[in-house]
Amino acid sequence: MRRLPAVFGAVLLGSCWAHAEPGRNWQAAGPDEKPWSASIAREVQEFAVEQKPTAIMVVRDDDIVASFGDLGAKVNVRSVRKSLLSALYGIAVEDGRIDLDSTLAALEIDDIPPALSPVEKTATVRQLLTARSGVYHLAAYETPETKRLRPARESHPPGSFWYYNNWDFNALGTIYQRSVDDVFASFEKRIARPIGMEDFSAYDGLYLGESSSVHRAYLFRMSARDLARFGLLFLNGGRWNGAQLIPAHWVTESTARLSDTEQPERGYGYLWWTYAKPSSGLSAFFANGFGGQLVVVVPSKRLVLVQLVDLTANPHGIRSQRVLDLVSRISASVP
Repeated sequence: MRRLPAVFGAVLLGSCWAHAEPGRNWQAAGPDEKPWSASIAREVQEFAVEQKPTAIMVVRDDDIVASFGDLGAKVNVRSVRKSLLSALYGIAVEDGRIDLDSTLAALEIDDIPPALSPVEKTATVRQLLTARSGVYHLAAYETPETKRLRPARESHPPGSFWYYNNWDFNALGTIYQRSVDDVFASFEKRIARPIGMEDFSAYDGLYLGESSSVHRAYLFRMSARDLARFGLLFLNGGRWNGAQLIPAHWVTESTARLSDTEQPERGYGYLWWTYAKPSSGLSAFFANGFGGQLVVVVPSKRLVLVQLVDLTANPHGIRSQRVLDLVSRISASVP
């Protein structure tokens, strides 16, 4: 596999290869063959100079349209981890290892006192995937905002209310470990290696526990170029080099708007966000992590944008809406 140089001081532009296996032969889209790519490259460079991400990368099929920063730098991708786990769930459900309609009671999922109530234990795996469990127990690795907004225990029956709930997401990690295998080892075996990720290994995963809950957060450190491959995998309906790695129906269902959220333009699927902006005609789905970690997929334009921000270097991060606005502008330039 051709490796991209790790560091780019500016947007990369060059010759274009014919499409082959996505991500196998990373090459730059040349402005001679694709004149629209030059304006996108300028847009991305201006954005990167102003916002200072660790890396940003725009891919269309097997062409790099624009890039900036260190594409091989591994960063804690925060809540992008949830969309990575969703992909593993699609495989596990297809293999019969996990039943979406299993309840927490049937799976013997509980937590430290105050333990889950009988009503809370009626929540299903599907409801956890859609952040509709109705379980508002304390959770590990929560942001101050989610702690502040957490509803009272048993204030909403399972399935009736959407709330971006780290308890749901962390418990899904526990269920996966018990039902299938270690999250990070599975991701390396079932996804990272088959799609040719260059930087990720299971050693880049870390479980983080807190005294508030028995269910640990599962943290991934990943590079922009590896996440671009992951975005391409979903852009192509779960197929890679002729192999169906993730069931196509799971890709469709998990990235559909299954729940409304507090922001009208954004919906939620199975651990994926959706985005629709009628004024620009943009329709996309995305993985979103605190501080500006994003993988945005625009199916109609065959586009994937990845941004990573090392919060030790840029502690203020980058608002996700700024990136989505950039994607809107970029998409408008693509024929």
